Amino acid sequence: MPTWINSIMSAPTHIIPQAYKIGKSTRITQNGHRPCVVWFTGLSGSGKSTLANAVEQLLMERGIHTYVLDGDNIRQGLNSNLDFSPEGRNENIRRIGEVSKLFVDAGVVVLTAFISPFKSDRAFVRSLVEANEFVEVFVDCPVDVCEQRDVKGLYKKARAGEIPDFTGISSPFENPENPEITIRTAEISIEHASSHIAQHVLKLIIPA
Repeated sequence: MPTWINSIMSAPTHIIPQAYKIGKSTRITQNGHRPCVVWFTGLSGSGKSTLANAVEQLLMERGIHTYVLDGDNIRQGLNSNLDFSPEGRNENIRRIGEVSKLFVDAGVVVLTAFISPFKSDRAFVRSLVEANEFVEVFVDCPVDVCEQRDVKGLYKKARAGEIPDFTGISSPFENPENPEITIRTAEISIEHASSHIAQHVLKLIIPA
């Protein structure tokens, strides 16, 4: 068992959370909107990061407090010690889920672009926030289209055996069963897709 899993399992149980006077409800009042997690999931090259970027711009234009968490960026810092084994992927998403929960508590709309191939991991993140604070966006794109794009050259390396446990090639992707939104990026423009997602989010977070 990897050492980082051992350290998690042996975490101390005598930690007592500290309560502060400024809470989520106060931040919601100050911001003028509710927070939520917009969770983009899909294969590498499906368009998750591009969509998250476009949706954030639309929300910012409406004065919404936002932040984007991107898989590649997070693995350069917070999760730089994790591999791409099933256990490493589980821990990657667990940490991102906890970070996303903190952003929600801060009153922010956090947009996350992660392959997050396993249903159980996505269900765990959903369980961390309230029912109306999680929007799963399935960026549904056929693997052959993703491979044709291959802007990072990852599929070519995976086919050559240079990248083990690569989702869609040598590791599975479990499609969401009931996502709030499904976007087929091989069939719809980024402009249309991002507008659709942004409108859904705005209806969710702005009080009637």
